Amino acid sequence: MSVQPEDRKRVDEPEERGGAPVATARTPSPGGFAPLFAGEEGNRFRGRWESVQVGFVDEPRRAVEEAEHLVGEMMKRLQETLTEERSVFERRWQRGEDVSTEDLRQGL
Repeated sequence: MSVQPEDRKRVDEPEERGGAPVATARTPSPGGFAPLFAGEEGNRFRGRWESVQVGFVDEPRRAVEEAEHLVGEMMKRLQETLTEERSVFERRWQRGEDVSTEDLRQGL
C-alpha cells in the first residue's frame, strides 16, 4: 500500500521569521509535500522497498520477511528523527527562545 499525494499533509513554504531557524531533516518537495526521509536516506529505503517488491515474484515468503525488517528499520528511524526534532524545540525553550506555532507545525 502506498501513500497517495492527497493522503499526505501539505507543507507550505516557511515564513520568514526572526531568530534561529529550526533545524529539520525534511524540506518540502516541489509539490509541497515533505518526504518522511531526506535525500540519500530516502533513496536507500525506496530502493530497498522496490527490491522487496521485485523479489516477491520469485520468493514471496522471503520478500515478506524483508519487508517486515525494512518497515521496522524505517519506523525506528522515524522515531529517532522525531526525537531529534523535539530536542531542538526543547533546547530553544530552555534558552528562553520563542518557538512559534509555525515552528511547531513544521516540526509536527
